[in-house]
Amino acid sequence: MAGYGGDSEFNSWLTENGYALPVGASSPAVLRNRGSQYIDAVYGSRFLGSVVDAEQERQWPREGAIVNGKLIPSNVVPVAVTNASYYAAYQEAVAPGSLSVIGTSSSAVKRVKVGQIEKEYQAAKDSDGTAASITPLISIVDGMLAPYLKDEDLVCFGIWSVGC
Repeated sequence: MAGYGGDSEFNSWLTENGYALPVGASSPAVLRNRGSQYIDAVYGSRFLGSVVDAEQERQWPREGAIVNGKLIPSNVVPVAVTNASYYAAYQEAVAPGSLSVIGTSSSAVKRVKVGQIEKEYQAAKDSDGTAASITPLISIVDGMLAPYLKDEDLVCFGIWSVGC
Protein backbone atom coordinates (compact mmCIF):
# COMPACT_ATOMS: atom_id res chain seq x y z
CA MET A 1 0.00 0.00 0.00
CA ALA A 2 1.46 3.36 -0.95
CA GLY A 3 1.55 6.29 1.42
CA TYR A 4 0.41 9.80 0.57
CA GLY A 5 2.95 11.81 -1.43
CA GLY A 6 6.27 10.51 -2.67
CA ASP A 7 9.70 9.77 -1.24
CA SER A 8 11.43 12.75 -2.87
CA GLU A 9 8.60 15.08 -1.78
CA PHE A 10 8.85 13.68 1.76
CA ASN A 11 12.61 14.30 1.80
CA SER A 12 12.04 17.86 0.51
CA TRP A 13 9.39 18.41 3.22
CA LEU A 14 11.83 17.22 5.89
CA THR A 15 14.53 19.62 4.65
CA GLU A 16 12.14 22.58 4.29
CA ASN A 17 10.96 22.07 7.87
CA GLY A 18 14.43 21.56 9.33
CA TYR A 19 13.96 17.89 10.11
CA ALA A 20 16.25 14.96 9.39
CA LEU A 21 15.53 11.27 9.70
CA PRO A 22 17.50 9.62 12.49
CA VAL A 23 20.25 7.17 11.60
CA GLY A 24 18.73 3.72 11.31
CA ALA A 25 15.19 4.98 10.62
CA SER A 26 12.98 2.97 8.32
CA SER A 27 12.97 3.92 4.64
CA PRO A 28 10.97 6.97 3.52
CA ALA A 29 8.47 4.68 1.74
CA VAL A 30 7.85 2.65 4.91
CA LEU A 31 7.55 5.79 7.04
CA ARG A 32 5.15 7.43 4.57
CA ASN A 33 3.02 4.30 4.60
CA ARG A 34 2.89 4.27 8.42
CA GLY A 35 2.12 7.99 8.54
CA SER A 36 -0.66 7.56 5.98
CA GLN A 37 -2.11 4.60 7.85
CA TYR A 38 -2.19 6.72 10.99
CA ILE A 39 -3.98 9.60 9.20
CA ASP A 40 -6.55 7.27 7.65
CA ALA A 41 -7.15 5.31 10.85
CA VAL A 42 -7.47 8.29 13.18
CA TYR A 43 -9.21 10.79 10.88
CA GLY A 44 -10.67 8.78 7.99
CA SER A 45 -14.22 8.44 9.30
CA ARG A 46 -14.35 12.16 10.09
CA PHE A 47 -13.10 13.49 6.75
CA LEU A 48 -15.56 15.54 4.71
CA GLY A 49 -17.13 13.90 1.67
CA SER A 50 -16.73 10.23 0.84
CA VAL A 51 -14.12 8.08 -0.84
CA VAL A 52 -14.30 8.15 -4.63
CA ASP A 53 -14.08 4.36 -4.94
CA ALA A 54 -14.93 1.92 -2.17
CA GLU A 55 -11.92 -0.18 -3.26
CA GLN A 56 -9.32 2.61 -3.00
CA GLU A 57 -6.53 1.96 -0.53
CA ARG A 58 -6.53 5.38 1.17
CA GLN A 59 -9.19 7.79 2.47
CA TRP A 60 -8.18 10.42 -0.11
CA PRO A 61 -9.04 11.35 -2.78
CA ARG A 62 -12.67 12.02 -1.83
CA GLU A 63 -15.73 13.43 -3.51
CA GLY A 64 -18.09 16.01 -2.10
CA ALA A 65 -15.49 17.56 0.23
CA ILE A 66 -16.02 21.31 0.49
CA VAL A 67 -13.37 23.30 2.38
CA ASN A 68 -13.53 27.07 2.78
CA GLY A 69 -16.44 27.17 0.35
CA LYS A 70 -14.51 25.37 -2.41
CA LEU A 71 -15.19 21.88 -3.70
CA ILE A 72 -12.01 19.80 -3.66
CA PRO A 73 -11.76 17.96 -6.99
CA SER A 74 -12.35 14.23 -6.65
CA ASN A 75 -8.89 13.42 -8.03
CA VAL A 76 -6.96 15.60 -5.54
CA VAL A 77 -5.31 14.75 -2.24
CA PRO A 78 -5.04 18.06 -0.34
CA VAL A 79 -1.51 19.23 0.41
CA ALA A 80 -2.45 19.49 4.11
CA VAL A 81 -3.37 15.78 4.18
CA THR A 82 -0.08 14.82 2.55
CA ASN A 83 1.90 17.11 4.86
CA ALA A 84 0.07 15.75 7.91
CA SER A 85 1.03 12.24 6.83
CA TYR A 86 4.65 13.41 6.44
CA TYR A 87 4.62 14.81 9.97
CA ALA A 88 3.18 11.54 11.29
CA ALA A 89 5.87 9.67 9.32
CA TYR A 90 8.55 11.85 10.91
CA GLN A 91 7.06 11.20 14.35
CA GLU A 92 7.27 7.47 13.64
CA ALA A 93 10.91 7.86 12.56
CA VAL A 94 12.02 9.67 15.73
CA ALA A 95 9.91 7.51 18.07
CA PRO A 96 9.28 4.12 16.42
CA GLY A 97 5.93 2.65 17.43
CA SER A 98 4.60 5.96 18.73
CA LEU A 99 1.74 6.06 16.22
CA SER A 100 0.20 2.92 17.63
CA VAL A 101 -0.60 2.18 21.23
CA ILE A 102 -1.44 -1.23 22.57
CA GLY A 103 -3.43 -1.11 25.74
CA THR A 104 -6.80 -0.45 27.24
CA SER A 105 -8.33 2.71 28.58
CA SER A 106 -9.27 0.77 31.71
CA SER A 107 -5.58 0.50 32.58
CA ALA A 108 -5.08 4.28 32.61
CA VAL A 109 -3.89 5.73 35.91
CA LYS A 110 -6.40 8.06 37.53
CA ARG A 111 -4.78 8.65 40.92
CA VAL A 112 -1.16 8.43 42.05
CA LYS A 113 -0.03 8.67 45.67
CA VAL A 114 3.60 8.79 46.71
CA GLY A 115 4.05 9.35 50.42
CA GLN A 116 1.91 12.31 51.41
CA ILE A 117 1.73 13.68 47.88
CA GLU A 118 -1.33 12.64 45.93
CA LYS A 119 -2.24 13.62 42.39
CA GLU A 120 -5.45 12.80 40.52
CA TYR A 121 -5.66 13.14 36.76
CA GLN A 122 -8.66 14.25 34.74
CA ALA A 123 -10.35 11.11 33.52
CA ALA A 124 -10.79 10.73 29.80
CA LYS A 125 -14.31 10.47 28.42
CA ASP A 126 -15.77 7.15 29.43
CA SER A 127 -14.66 4.40 27.11
CA ASP A 128 -17.08 3.50 24.37
CA GLY A 129 -15.38 0.19 23.68
CA THR A 130 -13.07 1.64 21.01
CA ALA A 131 -9.43 2.64 21.18
CA ALA A 132 -10.32 6.34 20.89
CA SER A 133 -9.35 7.11 24.47
CA ILE A 134 -5.85 5.68 24.02
CA THR A 135 -5.21 6.82 20.43
CA PRO A 136 -2.05 8.93 20.20
CA LEU A 137 -2.83 12.42 18.90
CA ILE A 138 -0.30 14.79 17.36
CA SER A 139 -1.53 18.34 17.92
CA ILE A 140 0.06 19.82 14.79
CA VAL A 141 -1.46 17.06 12.64
CA ASP A 142 -4.82 17.66 14.29
CA GLY A 143 -4.59 21.34 13.41
CA MET A 144 -3.50 20.69 9.83
CA LEU A 145 -6.46 18.40 9.22
CA ALA A 146 -9.13 20.40 11.09
CA PRO A 147 -10.54 22.13 7.96
CA TYR A 148 -11.03 18.73 6.30
CA LEU A 149 -13.01 17.20 9.15
CA LYS A 150 -16.74 17.13 9.78
CA ASP A 151 -17.86 19.61 12.41
CA GLU A 152 -18.44 17.51 15.52
CA ASP A 153 -21.24 19.79 16.74
CA LEU A 154 -23.15 19.31 13.49
CA VAL A 155 -22.49 15.59 13.59
CA CYS A 156 -23.87 15.41 17.14
CA PHE A 157 -27.05 17.20 16.12
CA GLY A 158 -27.65 14.56 13.47
CA ILE A 159 -27.20 16.69 10.39
CA TRP A 160 -24.98 13.97 8.94
CA SER A 161 -26.87 11.17 10.67
CA VAL A 162 -23.82 10.19 12.67
CA GLY A 163 -24.46 9.54 16.34
CA CYS A 164 -22.44 10.94 19.22
